[in-house]
Amino acid sequence: MINIPRHEHPDPQCERANWLNLNGEWDFEFDFGKSKLESGILEKKNWDKKIIVPFCPESKLSGIEHTDFIPAVWYRRTVNITAAQLEGRVILHFGAVDYETTVYINGKKAGTHKGGYASFSFEVTDYLSEGENTLIVHAVDDVRNPLVPRGKQSEELKSHGCDYTRTTGIWQTVWFEFVPKAYIKSFRLFPDYENGVIAISAVVEGEGEFTASASYEGKPMGSFTKTAKSTITGEIKLDEIHLWEVGCGRLYDLELTFGKDKIKSYFGLRNVKLDERGFLINGKSVFQRLVLDQGFYADGIYTAPTEDDLINDIKISLAVGFNGARLHEKVFEKRFLYHCDRLGYIVWGEYGNWGLDWSDPLSLAAMLPEWCECVERDFNHPSIIGWCPFNETWDINGRKQNDDVLRIIYRTTKLLDETRPCIDTSGNYHVETDIFDVHDYEQDVAVFASHYEKLVSEGKMFSYFPDRQTFGGGITFVSEYGGLQWSRGDRGDAWGYGNAPKTEEEFFERYKGLTDVLLDNKAIFGLCYTQLYDIEQEQNGLYYYDRTPKFDTEKFREINSRKAAIEN
Repeated sequence: MINIPRHEHPDPQCERANWLNLNGEWDFEFDFGKSKLESGILEKKNWDKKIIVPFCPESKLSGIEHTDFIPAVWYRRTVNITAAQLEGRVILHFGAVDYETTVYINGKKAGTHKGGYASFSFEVTDYLSEGENTLIVHAVDDVRNPLVPRGKQSEELKSHGCDYTRTTGIWQTVWFEFVPKAYIKSFRLFPDYENGVIAISAVVEGEGEFTASASYEGKPMGSFTKTAKSTITGEIKLDEIHLWEVGCGRLYDLELTFGKDKIKSYFGLRNVKLDERGFLINGKSVFQRLVLDQGFYADGIYTAPTEDDLINDIKISLAVGFNGARLHEKVFEKRFLYHCDRLGYIVWGEYGNWGLDWSDPLSLAAMLPEWCECVERDFNHPSIIGWCPFNETWDINGRKQNDDVLRIIYRTTKLLDETRPCIDTSGNYHVETDIFDVHDYEQDVAVFASHYEKLVSEGKMFSYFPDRQTFGGGITFVSEYGGLQWSRGDRGDAWGYGNAPKTEEEFFERYKGLTDVLLDNKAIFGLCYTQLYDIEQEQNGLYYYDRTPKFDTEKFREINSRKAAIEN
């Protein structure tokens, strides 16, 4: 598999030995008129182009690099399936495809999915036969459709401001998974750090004996075995307690078996809680030193060129003193979240809600099903310490957001996951939320400080929109600030917030002043600086787009890592 791009297993929390990575070269065609199904593409022998999956056709790594609007695309490849692989069930997985996907196997429609961020799969055994099989994928996308969430993909021809190159079609790994007829369909993990217990809830296909076994660094930590049919619940009382903490993942290995089915997984012993003492991780107040990470890559756009690139983004964040990130306007791949879990790097699970017309009640149907899929997919990751389905729900053509849309999605998130806080819409405009956060790009340090002076003394929170949202008290979070521009000067459209510092000295003076205001406030539990690295014309990162540092990283680390007032 080493010659296959992104050859590693895409889901370390649910890893079976018997799988087949389908990344690599596929046949490819554009469908600018969205007419090729009618014109017989399913039967067409010679296709126009080749593409390297999982990279989108807009990217350099795909081998195509077409950056104009692409309304629809087609992919095709053949796969050899053995008789042994057909003895059980075959599941076809997609990490993500943007946006509406239809899958054909040997000329027959095998499944459909709507949404550009959620992972999805189809059980396709009955469509396959021994020997060569033809797999065709059709993806339709329109970032200008107000009922299609696009995140930070530009709705204009070219990138502008804080919107960037678009992504169409397949942008995460595609793979076959071969499972027995009786197998584990899904599972949820519920850690209890105080009692040293991991509780497990699983859904199975068939009937048989279910066993869960935990270990830590190769040493057995406990297990349970029960007979399962449809569903199973149980818990393991761990022999030793090793806490998952910020900066130290301390992951337990977990093996789940159900008859002949075996899954390799892991978990972290970690609970989160929000109270007057702060944001608590395993009962300890931890100041969230976060940075905005938008998950863009110069050569791969939405897709990291290699797994090392995923790891490096965490490492460069840690190098400048951050302990986590807002994974902004995008649902990141599970392989990235695994490395966050492993390294003790805290993150907020978010969604690419921009482009959606949240003033329209129909936006609920456009977003909620996929958002539920995303929460369900990532529930077991200890690094995710909160959810944020919306970001900055600005008025659309003079129309205010539909508050019921935000309220329903917030309440559904809480029904799906009672273990984490949820911010309804980061920055503005809050409707119903666990945390009242704000975005504040004021560049004058004195003015910035005045915004938060009354937070401790009078319990009054600064907001640019006091007529649209009401602070209900408690500790809070400045979840976007800074955005200081520093450019190499190689683009005339460079963009950032406020007036760019003229010297390195001025840059650090402003950076330290703004950050100190937040670190020194006893009612603020976290900050999030905009942003980790430049992306195309938005050049307000601490690193350039190629991830090389702009300044001495140790200076940032000294500013960011000192103890915050709420941690005392």
